Amino acid sequence: MTSTDAARTEIESAVHDVLDRLQQTWTANDPDAVADLYTEDATLVMTGVFLNGREDIRKFMSDAFAGPLVGSRPHNVPRLIRKVGADTAVVNSDIGIVLAGNDGVAEGDERVATWVLTRRDGHWLIAAYHNCPVG
Repeated sequence: MTSTDAARTEIESAVHDVLDRLQQTWTANDPDAVADLYTEDATLVMTGVFLNGREDIRKFMSDAFAGPLVGSRPHNVPRLIRKVGADTAVVNSDIGIVLAGNDGVAEGDERVATWVLTRRDGHWLIAAYHNCPVG
């Protein structure tokens, strides 16, 4: 454990764990494992997309991994993690998608995301996600 890890609060550690698992499951192009990181009633909002519920997210990711996002990986760097209750955190992060064969997020495709994470039955899950283009 690094000194940075030791300085993290329980919620910060939980947030990083969820986002690390998202990185791993996305990189594996596993739509079921990605969807399982979301609550049953989660919402996901992106330009032109509104998904309501884990099953919508599962279907969307399955189609994406079979098509335009095959071999992709997410880029996600948290800017701010805020505890807003014993079982809730809001995260703002710099995000993007690194497409197969690329070394980084394509210029102009950088985004800022807001995540709401919640603890349910002892497990931290994503309850809401929204992203928008940067500047």
